[in-house]
Amino acid sequence: MTRLLSTYRLQFRNGMTLGKAVRLVPYLHALGASHLYASPLMTAVSGSTHGYDATRVDEIDPTLGGIEALRQLAAELHAQDMGLILDIVPNHMAASLENPWWRSLVAWGSDSPFARHFDIDWTEKLTLPFLGKDFAEELADGTITLALEPGCDALALRYHDSYYPLHPDTYPQVLDAAEAFFTSATPSTDPQGRAILSDVLASGSARAELETQLAAVAVDPARIVAVHDAQPWRLVNWKTASENLSYRRFFEIAGLAGLRVEDKRVFEDSHRLILELVRDGTVDGLRIDHIDGLADPQGYLERLRTEVGPDVIILVEKILERQEHLPSDWPIAGTTGYEFITALADAFADEKEDGRLAAAFDALKSDDDRHAYSDEMYACKRQMLADNFRGEVRRLGRLAKRVADRLNADFSRSALTEAICAVIIALPVYRTYLASGRSIDPRDHDILATARCEAQVRVRPEVREAIDLIWELLTDEKTCEKISDCIEFRTRFQQLTGPIMAKAIEDTLFYRENAFIALNEVGGDPGHPPGGPAAFHAAMQDRAGNWPLGLSATSTHDTKRGEDARARLYTLSEAPEEWVAAAQRWRALSSHEGKAPAADIQWLIYQALAGTWPIDGRDDRAAMAALPERMKAYVEKALREAKRRTNWSEPDLDYEAGVTGYVENLLSDTAFIEDFTRTLSPFIDAGLSNALAQTLVKLTAPGVPDIYQGSERSDFSLVDPDNRTTLAMERLRIPSKPAPSRTHFADYKQWLTAKVLGCRGQFAEVFHGPYEALELSDGGHQALAFLRGTTDAFAITVVPRLVFGKMSAGTLCLSEAAIRDISLAIPPAFEGRTVRSVLDDRTLTLGSALPLSDLFRTDPVALLISA
Repeated sequence: MTRLLSTYRLQFRNGMTLGKAVRLVPYLHALGASHLYASPLMTAVSGSTHGYDATRVDEIDPTLGGIEALRQLAAELHAQDMGLILDIVPNHMAASLENPWWRSLVAWGSDSPFARHFDIDWTEKLTLPFLGKDFAEELADGTITLALEPGCDALALRYHDSYYPLHPDTYPQVLDAAEAFFTSATPSTDPQGRAILSDVLASGSARAELETQLAAVAVDPARIVAVHDAQPWRLVNWKTASENLSYRRFFEIAGLAGLRVEDKRVFEDSHRLILELVRDGTVDGLRIDHIDGLADPQGYLERLRTEVGPDVIILVEKILERQEHLPSDWPIAGTTGYEFITALADAFADEKEDGRLAAAFDALKSDDDRHAYSDEMYACKRQMLADNFRGEVRRLGRLAKRVADRLNADFSRSALTEAICAVIIALPVYRTYLASGRSIDPRDHDILATARCEAQVRVRPEVREAIDLIWELLTDEKTCEKISDCIEFRTRFQQLTGPIMAKAIEDTLFYRENAFIALNEVGGDPGHPPGGPAAFHAAMQDRAGNWPLGLSATSTHDTKRGEDARARLYTLSEAPEEWVAAAQRWRALSSHEGKAPAADIQWLIYQALAGTWPIDGRDDRAAMAALPERMKAYVEKALREAKRRTNWSEPDLDYEAGVTGYVENLLSDTAFIEDFTRTLSPFIDAGLSNALAQTLVKLTAPGVPDIYQGSERSDFSLVDPDNRTTLAMERLRIPSKPAPSRTHFADYKQWLTAKVLGCRGQFAEVFHGPYEALELSDGGHQALAFLRGTTDAFAITVVPRLVFGKMSAGTLCLSEAAIRDISLAIPPAFEGRTVRSVLDDRTLTLGSALPLSDLFRTDPVALLISA
């Protein structure tokens, strides 16, 4: 099996097929990637742009080429000694009639053979939240009627182009000859309910007679209501999903229904094809999407590891907060690497910025919006619990009340619900990992103990005792052994905390607190100032010792901005006064354009523009022409995610149009463009230096470098879907070494990536070895350096940092003045060793100190390998 050295993430769909991927293999091999890391390939909802909404888990999507094309891709990869990692989605499937399992449970209700595959509360009717209005309104509008489903011998309620199959037991309410109705179809013989009327419609005239009957029923709304009321499901307005959904959804997406993969049969049915592809050698590794959504992540991973064997790579999508550690007993290689991005912020943002950007941003807010960061975070969590997830909260409250009654604990449901919310608000991580039959991990115990104490400070006195009961339900094994509902409470509590954290922090707070958006990244903590090189080195020491095979990501399909945009935005922390002055000038410059958005919204717009502004400015006509639409889409998303004056469910289109109109005016204002371009110029140069520095760090630091499609050249994208554009395959050729300049940035970055990955492949043990931070004579202000390996074989990485205003004209290298008299301290054990400079092929002999002027003589960054 191919050793995991580096991955190349490829987003399928949006024009990328398995056939096209085959043609990319020679390039990926030349680049130095050891594994192609594929987005989900299972058949998904028609028109899916991402594949996380699977309708068939037993089929590779024919629109991508099908299973034979996948096998061909794997064969091409293996012929080049490369591997294939497949992104799989065990947590959910599409709640779509295109999904045979979902259609079956709509047709047969709880009698369906797949009724227990999904996490559904069958004590009530299955809610189908796919109407644009309430049922009665839609019926009055004539959008709902009875119909014979096209291509089927079955009755359905038709809503536009969707046909919701009727349960066979309710057919007599539709058919005139009710007493004569008979069907031989059963849930086992016809699980999708497509042949219910096959016996009735055997004659040619029967179909016409049935159509006549249905036409007569269609003009009787009361009859349609009665038929609808008789179903095991009910059609409801999509906006009500947050309060009355009968199944577990993925985050807020009602179109994605949770699977009960903890059940052995569901695991087997949902993983049959995946395991076949692993066992026959087609797939070499698995990336597990949304591991925190599962009832028992560790139990799932242990079962999966047993099925695939000890050598198959397993990576999990898991967001770690600062100081949070991945459970050490999970049988995996590591995470997909969001925590690495957080560490890079420590390395490249100025730790001495002292909150000047935050102070300037805070001054822009209205009095009503001016809150401490922690208070705003708690407010966002409360909003999610009260509004977006109130149905899930209500269900937890009911569960807690049942357990409390069994324990003879006299608490009202409202007090228990408030206590649950208080604990979730205080929880500092996405979730804990309590599971039946396993003792509580000390880490989880401490996290919950801290949350309990903090929650009690923030509630009414009468709720504090209820919090103590919630603590008992979560941590006391004896209580859970006595009461089965306690186990369900634990599970659902933990499945809710992750979505609350994600939607409150990533998708609300990070669009409100925009002081320094370079830190507003998945897993990031804008409320915590960057820790500088010391914090970065500590994180890498931990990574080398515990998770050396975890991915090191800089861009993904879910990051808030592309890696090079983020690298540029780090530089704002180096020159906050310049940025604040410029922002004030731009606000004054644009005031004549009419009503402008609030000053804090303008601040966000300027930063977003700074991150994605074309390197060549107006000279890049294509990029400038595309920028208004990209920015308008970004701003619309930012405003809706912030959930202040507009949101996704009830958008204020006039308000949004005003803000996007402001963006359009900005980008057509010659004075603004000239000023912005001039002001941004030194930030662009410093940002490009940062981008190359973080690239070399990613390629040589502990972990497995992960390259998001196309980002080996450049990635100045905004949040999705801007970052999921079609890969420009025609540009994917490794160039000869170019000059490190603005003009040749993309070529140089691509060349650098290939050069270093080639070195990493040749000296794999070195880059899998120990990590040692190296000191600089200026205390690490101007550069970051570390050593990998041992005295037998080693590599030294040195990159610049805090380079704003210190660039040599016409290049991306630090000026001679910036690095004069600064040297790298060489550990005594390595003195006298001969090393080769990988980027310019020079040979050097190490003394006790190595001047930066020697290291950065020809290139913006340096990598030395022992000779």
